[in-house]
Amino acid sequence: MSTNEVRTEVIGRTLLITIDRAAARNAVNAAVATGLAAALDRLEAEPALRAAVLTGADGTFSAGMDLKAALAGESPELPGRGFGGLTRAETSKPLIAAVEGWAMGGGFELALGCDLIVAAEDAKFGLPEVKRGLVAAGGGAIRLPHRIPHHLAMELLLTGEPITGARAGELGIANRVVPAGDTAAVALQLAEQLAANAPLALAAVKKIVRAADGVPENEAFAAQAREMAGLMSSQDVREGMRAFTERRAPAWQGK
Repeated sequence: MSTNEVRTEVIGRTLLITIDRAAARNAVNAAVATGLAAALDRLEAEPALRAAVLTGADGTFSAGMDLKAALAGESPELPGRGFGGLTRAETSKPLIAAVEGWAMGGGFELALGCDLIVAAEDAKFGLPEVKRGLVAAGGGAIRLPHRIPHHLAMELLLTGEPITGARAGELGIANRVVPAGDTAAVALQLAEQLAANAPLALAAVKKIVRAADGVPENEAFAAQAREMAGLMSSQDVREGMRAFTERRAPAWQGK
């Protein structure tokens, strides 16, 4: 399943999703948003797929919103799914961003919308919207202050100046910082590591983390209890316990 703007490839148990508008530095227009949404739908629909890696073609992650397309009336957002069809999408399977080159504006926000980030040492992360009279409204202004110290987030949001992948690693934005050209390979290895875990448990972790975001602790525990009730009655929990006692790898069924 691929389009001219978004390519997908199955590698093992991982869906590799590539934004492919190299001539426009992989800027996000309506077609890219639609393509990314379709890729996420495929990820959710196919049980054999356990995780996804999002990257960009030709050494650039994404330059963000396609301003020319926006001026022409195109929207890079999809209802209920946010910028690029991704930043507000609620997926049950892990998403890993593999960032080479520029991840600017909405490109940075696509990465923030993923669960994990692998960054090239020389990658550039930035939220330059204020330089164009805009605000990082695809999740940057909301998510970044929760991910790194307040004043550091405000510096990025108010100056619009980029930081390197190495600095992103120091701040805790990136999970792994690797040499340029290695991000997709490392992200795929990380995805395979995640794929070895129970799919229902991974989905439950994501639901609990979302439910706990910004709510009182008692509400977070209540949401967790609801998830745990369903999880504890699953076949996979019993399989995990049996596999541990029998000293073998579990055979997850996703049910």
